[in-house]
Amino acid sequence: MHIAEGFLPPWHAAAWTAAAAPFVVHGARSLTRLVREHPGNTLLLGASGAFTFVLSALKIPSVTGSCSHPTGTGLGTVLFRPPVMAVLSTITLLFQALLLAHGGLTTLGANVFSMAVAGPWAGYGAYRLLRRLGAPLTAAVFTAAFTADLVTYCVTSVQLALAFPDPAGGFPAALAKFGSVFAVTQLPLAVAEGVLTVLVIRLLTQADRPALARLGLFTAPSGKDGRSPEEVAR
Repeated sequence: MHIAEGFLPPWHAAAWTAAAAPFVVHGARSLTRLVREHPGNTLLLGASGAFTFVLSALKIPSVTGSCSHPTGTGLGTVLFRPPVMAVLSTITLLFQALLLAHGGLTTLGANVFSMAVAGPWAGYGAYRLLRRLGAPLTAAVFTAAFTADLVTYCVTSVQLALAFPDPAGGFPAALAKFGSVFAVTQLPLAVAEGVLTVLVIRLLTQADRPALARLGLFTAPSGKDGRSPEEVAR
């Protein structure tokens, strides 16, 4: 997913940076408010950021100029919502570009848009839909992580296809080429990330269920009294 330094044409890099910037600014405000109003969430915030950093640093060579790896954004998305995840993922991508030569500064905006914006919002949408339909928490968490991972790579495929259209088939042919190559490694990685995220949520629930409850993790969106069916049953 991390598009390498200097790989995108300058105006493509600038356009993706401009597209990602409003989400990151909004996320910074949301993060500041969250820390100010709920300082007890700091440890979970740090854990979510570390989870993203570690998973997304597992680099597997893929399409020329890019790579495949888990994204790790599903956990923070479920716990703290996409705006906060936009900031945590941006910090992750910045440090990886500076310290690990993973991605780059010129392509930071494109990588942020795919991994910190598009993936988390798609994953959160899937999570909210399943919870509203009454799906178990584990199923919703798995789907959130799985969707966030795959959508990240779909967006990266679009970014590469726009920058490097196929000489014969143009953008559609290039998109099919990039997407099919990514799919070989990314589909199993997305499944593995979904399972791992569910396991982490279970461990966090055992370690500090009240903290997750305060974040609304056990509250179904359709609950009229603010409690999930599981909580009502208790």
